[in-house]
Amino acid sequence: MTSIRRFLAAGLGVGWIPGKIRGSDDGAGTFGAALAIPLALYTEPLGTSIQLATLLGVSAVGMWAAGVASEGEDPGWIVIDEVAGAFLGVLTLTGWPFVIGWIVARVGDITKRFPFVKWAEDIGGPVGIMADDLVAGIWGLLAGLIAQSLLA
Repeated sequence: MTSIRRFLAAGLGVGWIPGKIRGSDDGAGTFGAALAIPLALYTEPLGTSIQLATLLGVSAVGMWAAGVASEGEDPGWIVIDEVAGAFLGVLTLTGWPFVIGWIVARVGDITKRFPFVKWAEDIGGPVGIMADDLVAGIWGLLAGLIAQSLLA
């Protein structure tokens, strides 16, 4: 069971790629966030309700899987949180707004400078591991929706 949790926490293994290539987990979050792109492209034609159900599912699995981390620890290879956050950042978006939403979600997660992102991370445990990325994803979605309204 632990190996399944670790595999899911690693975003179906993509979180281990930088460690295998470079010997460091640096950048693993972006690999995880990249996994959100095909997930979003696949679910977008299926409608908003399917996308929301997918987001809830990924978030729920992420909460469970992130429990492999020791208390107060957020290892770089755990990227299921980035998958959920980046997916939220592009939810319902297409074209340039999709790109903008994804980038803003990543910047928010990496820098922790957007309101409430650092606060969410400081919650700690699996909730904190997931929450900061989801808050960053909200900022990405807002940026994408603004771009979408300006480009319409």
